[in-house]
Amino acid sequence: MLDALDILRRVAPSSCTVLVTGESGTGKEVVVEALHRMSALKDGPFVAVNCGAIADNLVESELFGHARGAFTGAHAARRGYVAAAEGGTLFLDEVGELSPAAQVKLLRLLQQKEFTPIGETRPIKSNARVVAATNRDLRAEVKKGRFREDLYFRLDVVHVHLPPLRERREDIRGLAERFVVIAAERTGRSDVRGFAPGVLELFEADDWPGNVRELENTIERCVLLCAGTEIDMDDLPARLLERAADQAPPLARPVDEPVPRSSERFTLPPASGDGMVDLRAAVDALESKLIRKALEKSSNNKQRAADLLGIKRTTLIDMMKRKGFAA
Repeated sequence: MLDALDILRRVAPSSCTVLVTGESGTGKEVVVEALHRMSALKDGPFVAVNCGAIADNLVESELFGHARGAFTGAHAARRGYVAAAEGGTLFLDEVGELSPAAQVKLLRLLQQKEFTPIGETRPIKSNARVVAATNRDLRAEVKKGRFREDLYFRLDVVHVHLPPLRERREDIRGLAERFVVIAAERTGRSDVRGFAPGVLELFEADDWPGNVRELENTIERCVLLCAGTEIDMDDLPARLLERAADQAPPLARPVDEPVPRSSERFTLPPASGDGMVDLRAAVDALESKLIRKALEKSSNNKQRAADLLGIKRTTLIDMMKRKGFAA
């Protein structure tokens, strides 16, 4: 991320086209807005367009505008996003979703710095800076014939890639601490000030398939539902706890218990008169010992103990009730 931000700082004073790539939720629009604020065009408009959210038959009209009577329903002339971004930055998010016809028009905009609204014959000059973003591999799209090669090279003057959150776990704690402040202000929960022990460690261990956006939304949800002044395990969404349980390592590793000789692992219950050991009682004794050890290591935090044991929190609570453990 530091490399990506350094590239943005260096290219900000220029007007060159920038292509930002990364998985959904990695913060592409955030860094493009930062690029705009650092540029000489910062006083101009910042116009963001989600190319994937526009119907194919409306893309050209939305981007480049149209003249009155250009097509059925065009009762008045309309400025497009390109004209609206004049003197500023035009951000084309999900640029890989553009139709072939729109790709041709965009190529002309980049090459000639001009565009022609639908129904017009005279081109209009543009000095808007174009920044594009996509979560697709455009080189692969070019090979498959779904994206124009010449347009790809026009967009890829400066390429900035944002890594997924799972590849920069060292950022998670700082992001989480910042997001909890933002969410507290946004939701009016100024009483929520941080995280209970173990929560940030769970965040850092998660893969966050939705990346920064998922982390931010998760924390806002937790702030809204938090019963106290700190976000604890009970405030976390079920999907996050389930992922943590799925990723939990084998029992012997998190409990940090050295593997002793088999005769020392746990005390077997007394043998019956015929010398046989009650298997159910032996299993129950081992379960009880592991639960006590997990609770001890987690300072009696049931969610963390359940994670250490590789089971769900509700399962642990049921086992504790069945065995008569103190709540």
